[in-house]
Amino acid sequence: MCLKLKKNSIKTTHKIYLSLGSNLGNKFENLQFAVNAIFEEIGSIKKIAPIFETPAMGFEGDDFLNCVIQLESNQSVDFVLDAILSIETKLGRVREEKSGFSSRPIDIDILFYDDEIINTKNLIIPHPEIQHRKFVLAPLAVISQDFIHPKLNKTISELLEETNDSDEVIKYSKWLRNPILDFDMSKFRYVAIEGNIGAGKTSLAAQLASDFNIKLILERFKENPFLPKFYKDPDRFAFPLEMSFLADRYQQLLDDLTQCNLFKENVIGDYDANKSLIFAKITLQKEEFKLYKKLFQIMYKELPKPDTYVYLYQNTESLLENIKNRGRDFEQEIQASYLQKINKGYMEFIRNQHSYTIKIIDISEIDFVNNRLDYLQVLKEIIN
Repeated sequence: MCLKLKKNSIKTTHKIYLSLGSNLGNKFENLQFAVNAIFEEIGSIKKIAPIFETPAMGFEGDDFLNCVIQLESNQSVDFVLDAILSIETKLGRVREEKSGFSSRPIDIDILFYDDEIINTKNLIIPHPEIQHRKFVLAPLAVISQDFIHPKLNKTISELLEETNDSDEVIKYSKWLRNPILDFDMSKFRYVAIEGNIGAGKTSLAAQLASDFNIKLILERFKENPFLPKFYKDPDRFAFPLEMSFLADRYQQLLDDLTQCNLFKENVIGDYDANKSLIFAKITLQKEEFKLYKKLFQIMYKELPKPDTYVYLYQNTESLLENIKNRGRDFEQEIQASYLQKINKGYMEFIRNQHSYTIKIIDISEIDFVNNRLDYLQVLKEIIN
């Protein structure tokens, strides 16, 4: 197992179940449009249930096509609600003030948001009618039969067996397509995500690993006693700091990469071993760096090298803002000039590389952590 997490480095991911239904227009295309929009605006779709055809419930109308999807998102439940209401509107859904049910091109409901119980004016979760709707329970049981309803404390398969809904549900012949299939990460054997301090390397690597089921290696940070001292007195503490990082990174890569079979599985990491050389060249005196480089070459020559190298470029002003926002006390001493030297060091390293596939992505004007469309833009640049 290659997963090594850093505390507070990645936003919380939520498991969400949505039900989708349509009985107006091209019902299948409506469902596929909704799935695509959910993927683009809310989060990664992990499971798509078969479609079931069911009669309209509570009113006279054409039969429905119904489906359930499971997705993962770092967005709040309020964001998710607003997004699905917007998607419904794009598909022509008009919510009327009058009570009762009617035909609609799309209907999207939040069934579960993790195992939370929410009861507000605008939203009730878990959806209060789940246990009474076979057209929800049948597809849900296909993808998550053992999921436990957090309020009723019963599994989905138990609720399906016990439901009082006697309507017939018929499995539809066509399946919805997961939009993630439009992105092929399988061609990348070992990807290193790199960038300056505060660029978001860890967040991007973790999201890609989750979306594509790729083995993840994250740089482990111990409580390094030299780091806070270095930011206050770099001349004095540069050499012990860089030697400490050299040893730690080497040991981690030795441990983690030897556990991964690079011929059978893909790997993604939030750093490349050459990071040590880039930083050391900036911080060390000339003679110190010569010794450091010699040790580096001895230690790292046998380790696997990434075949794809992604550098996240971000302007200095944005980096300083990111560093301020993540609130690590010892980082608040970092100066703009130091970040500029690091970027220059990365660019010099990249210019001299011939064995890697290099992709430089400018993220200065985007927010791929909080904006799903920005994340997909970065993903497209990596793939293409």
